[in-house]
Amino acid sequence: MKVSEAILSRRSVRAFSERPVAADVLRRVTELAARAPSGGNLQPWHVDIVAGEKLAELKAVVRQRIMEAPSPQGEGAEYDIYPPSLGEPYRTYRYQLGEAMYARLGIPREDKQARARWFARNFEFFGAPAALFMSVDRQMGPPQWSDMGMYLQTFMLLLREQGLHSCPQECWALYAPTISSFLGLPAERMLFCGMSIGYAAEDDALSDFRAERAPLEAFARFHGL
Repeated sequence: MKVSEAILSRRSVRAFSERPVAADVLRRVTELAARAPSGGNLQPWHVDIVAGEKLAELKAVVRQRIMEAPSPQGEGAEYDIYPPSLGEPYRTYRYQLGEAMYARLGIPREDKQARARWFARNFEFFGAPAALFMSVDRQMGPPQWSDMGMYLQTFMLLLREQGLHSCPQECWALYAPTISSFLGLPAERMLFCGMSIGYAAEDDALSDFRAERAPLEAFARFHGL
C-alpha cells in the first residue's frame, strides 16, 4: 500500500467486526510507529495496548463508572479537549461534522437522548477487539504533545497497511482517573487519549462516511512558488 493510499483510506471507524487482531501485528505496528519524528529524540509517547479479557474487564469497569458519574464531563478531563471559546472557522467545521454524521444515522438534532446513547458507544470502543491508550509525562509541553500526534498518525497509517482501521478518541480523557488506575499509570503520567483498533464492520450506516476537509486555499499559502 502506498502512503497516499493509506492516508486516503484512513477514517475514524465507529463500528468494528468481532474479528480479533493478531498480537504480533499489534506489537509490530506499535514498535514501528516509534520511528515517528521526535524533537530531540525525547520519544515522549507512552503506549498501553489492551485486548481480549483485559479489554472486556476494562469496559465493565468503565460502564460502572459512567453509571456513577453520568455527567457529560465524566470525571473531568485534565486538559481542554477543545478551546473553551472556539472561534471560526473551527466551530463551523466541528458543527458540520456532527450534523453530517447524525444525519447519516437518522438521529435529529432535537433527539438529545438518542445522540447521547450513540455517543456512549465510544466507551465500548465501538465493538473493536483492541484498544490503545496514550499517556505523557506531565513535564512535557506542546512540542512533545505534537510528537505524540505524529506517533498516533504513524500508528494509524501502519494499521491501514495491515488492513486494519482505527478511531482515535480523546473522550477517554473524561475518565482519566479510572483509566489510569486500571492501567497502573504512575502519578507523573497524564492520559491523553484512547483509540479503537480492529477490522471495520462493512454493514454499518457510517461505513462509507468521510469527514469533509477544507479546500487547500483555506489553510495553505505558498510563497515563491
